[in-house]
Formats: sequence, structure tokens, C-alpha cells
Amino acid sequence: MQRDAERENANAMQDAGIVQITTDPEQYLRYLNCQADNPSYSAGNVALVMVQDASATIFGTKERWKSLSRSVLASEERNGAKIFTRSTFGKGYVLTDVFDLRQTSGRDMKHTMLQPDSKEMAAALSALINYSVVPIVTESALPLPALYDPDQMKLAINPNYADQEAFAGIAVEIAHARFHGKGYNANYSRGDYELDAQSVGYMLCRRFGIPAEAPDTSNLTALYEGYEPQDRRQALHEMQNMAQKIGGSIERAITPQTRLRGNPSRSR
Repeated sequence: MQRDAERENANAMQDAGIVQITTDPEQYLRYLNCQADNPSYSAGNVALVMVQDASATIFGTKERWKSLSRSVLASEERNGAKIFTRSTFGKGYVLTDVFDLRQTSGRDMKHTMLQPDSKEMAAALSALINYSVVPIVTESALPLPALYDPDQMKLAINPNYADQEAFAGIAVEIAHARFHGKGYNANYSRGDYELDAQSVGYMLCRRFGIPAEAPDTSNLTALYEGYEPQDRRQALHEMQNMAQKIGGSIERAITPQTRLRGNPSRSR
């Protein structure tokens, strides 16, 4: 009975967190930062941690911190936040404790920072462009680093922009192309998906230390008006999933053999 009550409470907190993220621009931007810093965790679990820990930045289970040569402080072992993870004993989900970086000690965390005109940046841009689902054309007269044309279903790239501007611009436009899904998404319009595409680009830039403007959240409330919590969570999940896959491909491209990470359980 106590376990059922804990799950119900966690579900309620998760729904409340999702609604807050998708109605409050400040919380939405906080979510993007937290999701970018924890790319392997689901949107629902990031929302759940945000509700429980207003100071959360990077978090993980004890096992994940151990894999990163860090350990949870003894004084913090009872202060973890609850998330949902897949049960190791069968189907379904169980509640698991995760701990924020500040609740741990050990080896310093490394953060990937892509530098302009480096071989890593070149590899990252190549990996990013490979995620385009439409043909790519070069347009030196384009007044932007990149632009997706939904009518012709092609992605134009201006090669004259500096690496960091190019990365930020291409990431947003590739997100647009992927949301359009080669035309299969009949609900696609640039206006309706602009915030989602900007959010994917922003998370990718933050993950790799590339300067990027925060997305325009002025129409956030209107975009999600009438959405149930599960529908809001699905929308956030689609952004998280896209950013995670593209980001993972970039990480493999820039450090194909040496980068080791924890493998947190896939969670909802």
C-alpha cells in the first residue's frame, strides 16, 4: 500500500511538473538546461526531479555516479529525488533515488566544449548534418546559417558562417526538417514547431558548450493550451529524444573510442 501511494504521489508530482514547465517560460528554460545536462533521462523524470529539487543540475543514481568515479555523500543518502526506472525483475517501472552533483564527491566532471576551427568541431558539424532527412544545398546568399524549406523539403546551408553560428543555426533547421518528417507530419507548420525546433537546437548547443540564444517562449502557454499532462509530456519527449539521438551521434563522432559514460536505465 505504501509503495502504491508513493507511485501515485510521484505520478502527481510528475504531471504537476510537466504542466508547470509548459506554462511558465522561466520553468521551461530551466527545463531545457536541465534536460540538456541530463540527456539520457526522460522529460518526465527531469520534470520529476525539478519538482523535488529546485537546485538540481546534473543528477544520477548511485551506480551512475560510481561509473563516473564519484560517490554520494553519506549525509545526502536519504535526500535523493525519486524517478521512475525500468524494473530489473520484469516489466513495469519502479521508483529509484537519484542524486544531484552537489550531493556527491570525487573526480571532477568533464564537459565537452567544441572549439571553433578544430577537428572535433568539423566532426560535430558533419555528424549534425548527417541527421538531415532532406537533401542539403549550399546557398552563399542566404542571410542565415541555414534554413529548412518545407515546400521543397530541402535544407539550405550558407558555408560562410563561423563554426559556432553554423552549428546553432543548422541544429534548429535540422530539427524543423525532422519534425516535418518528409511531409508525413500533416500537422507541421513552421510557426507551430518553431519553439520545439529552437529548443532542440538550444539543448544541443548547451550540451557541447556552444553559445546560443534562449528560445522565444512568448507563445508557450498558447501552444500548450488544452493539452492534457500526458500530451504535454509526449511533446517534451519528442524534443528530448531528438536531441539525445543527435547529441549521441556527435559525441561518438568527436571521441569515438575514449568517451565513457554511465548507462542510466531508460526511464519514463
